[in-house]
Amino acid sequence: MLDICLLGTGGMMPMPNRFLTALLARLNGRMLLIDCGEGTQVTMKQLGWGFKNIDVICFTHFHADHISGLPGLLLTIGNAGRTEPLHLVGPVGLRYVVEGLRRIAPELPFPLEYTEIDKQTPSPLEIGVFRIHFCAADHMVPCYAYRLEVQRKGRFDPQKATALGLPRVLWGVLQKKGSVVHEGKEYRADMVMGEDRKGIRVVYCTDSRPVSRLQSFATGAQLFICEGMYGEEEKKPKAIEHKHMLFSEAAQLAKAAGVEKLWLTHFSPALTEPEAFLEQARTIFPMTELGEERKCTTVFFPEGKN
Repeated sequence: MLDICLLGTGGMMPMPNRFLTALLARLNGRMLLIDCGEGTQVTMKQLGWGFKNIDVICFTHFHADHISGLPGLLLTIGNAGRTEPLHLVGPVGLRYVVEGLRRIAPELPFPLEYTEIDKQTPSPLEIGVFRIHFCAADHMVPCYAYRLEVQRKGRFDPQKATALGLPRVLWGVLQKKGSVVHEGKEYRADMVMGEDRKGIRVVYCTDSRPVSRLQSFATGAQLFICEGMYGEEEKKPKAIEHKHMLFSEAAQLAKAAGVEKLWLTHFSPALTEPEAFLEQARTIFPMTELGEERKCTTVFFPEGKN
């Protein structure tokens, strides 16, 4: 299972009751953060998941509302006792931007490791317990959507074990240890397993127009967290100009991608009552919800699905 918490839902600037958009994921006790705008560590403190076990921070892009909270967070992670490397992922220019921000956080008790991504970078990235896919968004600057996946191995296949001549008494040993030797021959667990079953997919996308590649990228996700910068349909020219999405466009993208649930986020400061436009999005994609500060869920493996 994968724990997900939307730390904040604001775009451009923090509001009295709305933090800037950031997402925290937790898997097997380890954590991954996507984006780190001003005030991120405040809402994280309110959440109470801690700071020390953040192993990866991914950045969608380098506009200030997505990265300006990084220096303070790095210091807080250090004060929490972390000494292991912290991995940073983002568009090309990541190291340059972070090193600039670190002028006010020069001494850390842990090293930083960088992965700068572009169209030639192989996807997915495997960092610690996390499997991270990325897809170019369509914004004013280089920007990426991220997909977190938790893979699920296939079930033990007795027919395969029998066909290999492996005695039944060794089946449990093989599944537990991963390999077993019988009559001088080694048998591995992957030799007696069925096809991988459907795992967990969570997709996070902000600051983009609803381009077709994002539909493909989000296909089949249990949870799609997507920006809804504006609720009003009359704001579409502005959304096109500044490369953002309306509620309705995010809902159309979710519907086309066949996701299970949509959370809207990254609201404009002018959008003081996003709930007024929720039903409009739900007429397109009924499983649409508004993001809220520290809105959490646990995503489980699909039951009975291959």
